[in-house]
Order: sequence, then structure tokens, then C-alpha cells
Amino acid sequence: MPFISEETITQKIYLIRGQKIMLDRDLAELYGVENKRLGEQVKRNINKFPEDFMFQLSKKEVDDLRSHFATTNISSKSRVLPTAFTEHGVLMLANVLNSERASNVSIQIIRIFTKMRELIVTQKDILLKIEQLERKGISHDQSIKQIFQALKQLIGQPSQTIEQIGFKIKKSN
Repeated sequence: MPFISEETITQKIYLIRGQKIMLDRDLAELYGVENKRLGEQVKRNINKFPEDFMFQLSKKEVDDLRSHFATTNISSKSRVLPTAFTEHGVLMLANVLNSERASNVSIQIIRIFTKMRELIVTQKDILLKIEQLERKGISHDQSIKQIFQALKQLIGQPSQTIEQIGFKIKKSN
């Protein structure tokens, strides 16, 4: 099984149209096939790639990718717009390529997608807890302010002399 570092795969995952995707060129490289052959297999099995599995990038999306990521594998001279594969598309692509390398690499990629999803969920949980603490802090701050105001009033009140209750014995000289 070829080992591809997690970092190498992660660098090839992009966020486009609100989805994490991988480009056909990058997948072809990882799966050890020519991009042309990968495209042929997709065309032969196009019914296995609905829009939520695969879509073609627009010229603007390609330009945005090139300007934002120096590591993209997109030539500015290429006449064909790249195809983007979602997590499910990556898995289906490995199935239609039907090679051991594609299957093994696909497993690695899916594990990374899963880790990314778990990180996002963890971050959302942390943000939710912070918001809850902020809300509690605000209500606690108000309560603490009320306590300090009451203490200031008690401290700030002039002391009144209180006459003692009971017998008063006058001392005679």
C-alpha cells in the first residue's frame, strides 16, 4: 500500500461552493493514473457521479484557486476546466478505477475527510460552550454589580448613633 502523508492529501483539499473537494488532476496523481484515463473512466460511468459527487469548476473558480493557493495543480494554459470531486465522488472514483492503489489511497483520503469533519464539529462545540459561558458571565456580571451596589450603599450610609435600651443609671459624684 503506498503511503501518502496526511499533509500531502490535506493540501489537495479545497473549499469550493461550500464543499470540501479534490481536483481530478490531484486525484489522478494520488491514484497513480493519467488524468486523461481518470476522465475516461468517469465518462464511462457518468451515471455513478451525480452533481453532489462531482462538478466542473468555472473559469472564475479556477482563477480564484490559482490566486489563493500556490500549491494548486492547475496550469493556466490548460483548455479543459478541472473537475471537482466531493468526498463521495472520491470514493466512487476509486471504485470505477478498480485498482488496489486507488482503493488504498481512497481510504486514506476518506479518513482525512472524516478527521476534518470531526474537527469542525469539535470547533462548533467549543464555540457553543464559549457562548454559553459568555451568557452566564453576563448574567453573573449583573448579579455581581447589584451586590456591589448594595455593599456600597451599606458602606456609604452614615452611621447613626443608637441609644441603648434598658436602665440608665446616673452616676453621682
